[in-house]
Amino acid sequence: MTPEAGQWRDGAHRLPVRVYYEDTDFTGVVYYANYLKFLERGRTDALRTAGVSHSELLSLDPPLGFAVRRISVDYIIPARIDDVLVVETRFEAARGARLTIAQRILRADAVLLTARVDAACIDLEGRPRRLPASTVAALERMTAQGG
Repeated sequence: MTPEAGQWRDGAHRLPVRVYYEDTDFTGVVYYANYLKFLERGRTDALRTAGVSHSELLSLDPPLGFAVRRISVDYIIPARIDDVLVVETRFEAARGARLTIAQRILRADAVLLTARVDAACIDLEGRPRRLPASTVAALERMTAQGG
């Protein structure tokens, strides 16, 4: 696993993210919508480092992908330009076509944001499809072993 992809520890994936100028508004505070990008990177690298490849999912018959069905975000403390953040991702459930994910963004020990995400496994026409057994097994292995 490459360090830039983060690491698993205690059942959660942790991805370091630096706040760049492009992530901020005119006051140097992270623009609210950019947190969603940080969260997406966290989910993607958590899946990748667990052994779930988006390109392999797309090569299945039928091709599969993930879509966020619902996200709830609580903004607690703002992040600022040059901050080093950690996106923490925990897969709480992987059943049927659904992934339930808890995420946090931290700066050192301070929790800046919490999010709850429901994602659906879908085919290219947007129909829900059961999660591949290999995906469920990979996530169970990472969360049960603590990575």
